[in-house]
Amino acid sequence: MSENKAQSDLFESPRSTWEGCSVLLDINDGDRLVFARLSSGATLKIGNKNCSLQPLLGCPFGSFFRVENGTQGPYLSRYTPSTEGNNVLEKGDGQSIDELRDNRALVDNNKAQSLTGEDINEMRRLGATGDEIVEALIANSATFEKKTVFSQEKYRLKKQKKYAPIVLLRRPFTRSICEAYLKKYPTRIGFLRMDTLSLLLSMANVSANSDVLVVDMVGGLLTGSVAERLGGTGYVCNTYIGGSPYPMDIARIFNFGDEICKRIVRSPLTDLFSVQNGLQKPDRISSPVSMEEVSLASENVISDLIPESTSSPVIKMSKPAKLGEKAPQEIISSWKEHGFSCLIIAAPELDTWSLVKEIFPLMSSSAPFAIYHQYLQPLATCMHNLQLGKMAIGMQISEPWLREYQVLPSRTHPCMQMNAFGGYILSGTKISPN
Repeated sequence: MSENKAQSDLFESPRSTWEGCSVLLDINDGDRLVFARLSSGATLKIGNKNCSLQPLLGCPFGSFFRVENGTQGPYLSRYTPSTEGNNVLEKGDGQSIDELRDNRALVDNNKAQSLTGEDINEMRRLGATGDEIVEALIANSATFEKKTVFSQEKYRLKKQKKYAPIVLLRRPFTRSICEAYLKKYPTRIGFLRMDTLSLLLSMANVSANSDVLVVDMVGGLLTGSVAERLGGTGYVCNTYIGGSPYPMDIARIFNFGDEICKRIVRSPLTDLFSVQNGLQKPDRISSPVSMEEVSLASENVISDLIPESTSSPVIKMSKPAKLGEKAPQEIISSWKEHGFSCLIIAAPELDTWSLVKEIFPLMSSSAPFAIYHQYLQPLATCMHNLQLGKMAIGMQISEPWLREYQVLPSRTHPCMQMNAFGGYILSGTKISPN
């Protein structure tokens, strides 16, 4: 019993931050997303203020912080947000109490606010908090009481973001990392959306104790997602063409422990083939982007996401667990004998059919596979060739579709702006050759 409990505690993610961990800082409800590595000397620039990240150490993930003005400068103070702003008083018949009010008589001529910029700066010098400044702006607005409740809430939220910004401390895991990269750097992850990534893992049947072969050219997001789902069991092997492995910088943001990092290995495609088993070493697959260019393009993934004003992070931060070591020879021998449990490919720069043709012999019989591509034609060509060669069954090409909804009292509707394209996925099951 104690051994099982120790095993479960070994893979349980800590609930609070620690020195050297990676975090996702959500500023003003998604207006800005920043990846940072916490240390006692790290700082973050919010607006025109530099704030130390030391108050975030030891705090639970999901905590809220607000920028406050102190005697020694701005600092992050932890607080509990109020949910009253989203609640709209309604009558018994479900109609809002201000339905007779509208904004047709309001004129935006910059004369409604009597509080000047000098007055706001004076309040700051006297130590006024951001909430006090927002309330002063509301009290000195000649048109605030004439607005509808919805307009009042929008006005308050706009001023709060400027004078009292809020920082949400989020845990970096598959969903948060994928959504943040899709919003900031979509090209680095091949425009891979979260629902598409979820379908990749499900269609490939990634489960405990699986040996997953991945071709990850999306910065390590796919490798980290598979390792997170495996939970320290099985192996995820990131294979590559040529002598230079593909970057895996995003996988290091997951804060994996040593046990999970040991399950993330690399191996060139040539080492996975065995002449004794009758498998020929694959020819070099041409790529429009050289490996040097790919490595150079992603060397700055972490540095671009860490705040520019971070001071001395290398000296004070703890060294992250190392992942992506070369696969041991005994593990490779086991893969050669039994084959991989499943295959996932996200390599937009490579020719899909040429890559699949070479990798397919490494999979075990009846192994599922899932291939992502931003465009349809490469997957259609690959599917056609697999059908002609009678190499797989149950193949289908899926186009994921996702619509987000705003859910608020009296204001539930689809979001006005959404991502209309999530790429394509080719999935199927490998069969044994005749």
